Amino acid sequence: MAVADGRQLRDRSTGTLVRELMEQLTRLARQEVELAKAEMAEKGRKAGLGAGLLSGAAIAGLLFLGTFTAFLVLALAEGMDAWLASLIIAVLWAAVALVLALVGRQKVQDVGAPVPEKTVESVKEDIEWLKGQTS
Repeated sequence: MAVADGRQLRDRSTGTLVRELMEQLTRLARQEVELAKAEMAEKGRKAGLGAGLLSGAAIAGLLFLGTFTAFLVLALAEGMDAWLASLIIAVLWAAVALVLALVGRQKVQDVGAPVPEKTVESVKEDIEWLKGQTS
């Protein structure tokens, strides 16, 4: 429906104008939802590609670490028994894993409960305000 000029709007009843306004608002809301869906679909495709590339990088990194570990063992084995070289590298990796685990555990504990605390507080305040308005 085309936008009417001022005279045509004055000739319409209030009920008709309100109905047309509601139809236009409904159409606008639907268009906004469709736009949001399209935008999120595009972002999802890009995020999926990025996640796939990160997975490939993680696999390549793991292969690197295995090869680098073998290199370290072989390098140390030049000056000592191979079993001792392997044990030294294993202990070093265990120390790295322990440090990462302890730091990671502390970071997770710092986050606390997985509850959106600010949102919960805001909703509680809204409920209290509404109770005050209805009393």
